[in-house]
Amino acid sequence: MARQTDHIESVRAVRQLRRIRTFYAGGVALWAASAVLTGWDNPGSRPMWVSAILLAVFISLLTVTSVWLGRRQAAHAGGSPAHRAAPRGMGWRSHANA
Repeated sequence: MARQTDHIESVRAVRQLRRIRTFYAGGVALWAASAVLTGWDNPGSRPMWVSAILLAVFISLLTVTSVWLGRRQAAHAGGSPAHRAAPRGMGWRSHANA
């Protein structure tokens, strides 16, 4: 039987992957704009190539994070329901029988 905290850790991991994916998407947008602007002003310059390399790095990080997030969500999509409650049954009686 799986630990009860496994699901909580999984939810936290998915939330963190979503946050970092947003951060990497922002990095891709920033470095794409930087590469375009420096390439427009000085094509073939060192700052343009640095921007292009950082763009490639952020694209690869975004891709890896998206793949991990997809695998994490696919693993939990087909599983049993996340909330498991104890069965309700007859508990201890609070008063004696007459």
